[in-house]
Amino acid sequence: MKIAGKIDWPTMPETPVKPDLGALRIDAHKRGARKAGKRIAMISVALLAALVVTGGVYAYMHQAPSVQVATINAPGAGPQALLNASGYVTPQRRATVAAKITGRVTGVFFTEGLRVHQGFVLATLDDSDAQRALASAKADRNATQASIVDLQVQLKNAEIELHRTQELRAAGVQTQQALDNATMAVNSLKAKIDYTQEQVLAADARIKESQQAVDNCVISAPFDGIIVSKDAQVGEMVSPISAGGGFTRTGIATIVDMASNEIEVDVNENYIARVKPRQEVTAVLDAYPDWKIPCRVRTIIPTADRQKATVEVRIAFDKLDPRILPDMGVKVTFLGEEDKQAKEAPGGVMAPQSAVRDDRGEKIVFLVKGDHVERHAVKVGTANGAQTQILAGLTPGDTLVVGGPADLRDGETVTIKR
Repeated sequence: MKIAGKIDWPTMPETPVKPDLGALRIDAHKRGARKAGKRIAMISVALLAALVVTGGVYAYMHQAPSVQVATINAPGAGPQALLNASGYVTPQRRATVAAKITGRVTGVFFTEGLRVHQGFVLATLDDSDAQRALASAKADRNATQASIVDLQVQLKNAEIELHRTQELRAAGVQTQQALDNATMAVNSLKAKIDYTQEQVLAADARIKESQQAVDNCVISAPFDGIIVSKDAQVGEMVSPISAGGGFTRTGIATIVDMASNEIEVDVNENYIARVKPRQEVTAVLDAYPDWKIPCRVRTIIPTADRQKATVEVRIAFDKLDPRILPDMGVKVTFLGEEDKQAKEAPGGVMAPQSAVRDDRGEKIVFLVKGDHVERHAVKVGTANGAQTQILAGLTPGDTLVVGGPADLRDGETVTIKR
């Protein structure tokens, strides 16, 4: 039975195929050629590896040694450093200006960084109550002074009465009692006038007191300087003493007299004997590490801090500069007098001790000339710390090897270690 869409293909008889083993046979000539190729490849790899190793060994053995160098500077003629210390720039005159009375700020007339002169008005306080008290004191003084005029009129009339009574008494018309009464009236009026005048003086004193209260509402700069801090604003309450709670200010502004800047350092008490008044000092600000500022010791505070075992030293600048600001960090070097023996020494330069080598009893150094070194014999003087005095064989500007192989040779090529 045939199914639609299906094709019946004729069946072919299956014929067994025998494998041809002869096709797998390797020709003896080809087999020999393949073995020879492997040998050549292995020999080539071995030769290449030997060349690489030989080249590496040769490069390692012939590479330029790395050295560290230092340049010889001209010998200094100034004093030697005795002691180093660190501290801060501090002004001698620095004030937080405050009000003498408690009051509300009504005006602030400065900003940070403003240069002010003595007497400059920094701020004002509410003076309405003080002004009323001043007006009342003036009114009392005026009223008291006006009563003196009335007393003087009465005194003039009493003196006339006294004169008349004296004449009548001399004529025998008036009694002694009438004369005494007239005299008493004159003296009483004089006493009242004197008392009233004293009252006027007292009123003047009260006026001055009230005026002082008004003046206290004006806060002025106490000296020339620069405003470095603004501590109060309009509408805030200020007081000469803290009221607690953080709602009342105790200061208006902070003023610094830049002309009074100096350096304050703490010196270990073990080394304070090296510091003398008027001693030369070199200062370097942390903000300007390449700027050496000449200074001198102004004073040594005659007391020690037992907790820190230090003594405070104040150092004055030889010349002030606008770049020197309060509270800047500074490092100072106390300088001693120039060594007399060094001044009398026969010249020479100072070189690092590590640059001087001993070659069979002879002192030598290696100078760097381009990419190679040159051996130089030198004459060594006295040693000073890590430096050695070279009396002969070197000049300022020479570049010395201070670190490198111990077997350096004259003329050997080197590389400078950075």
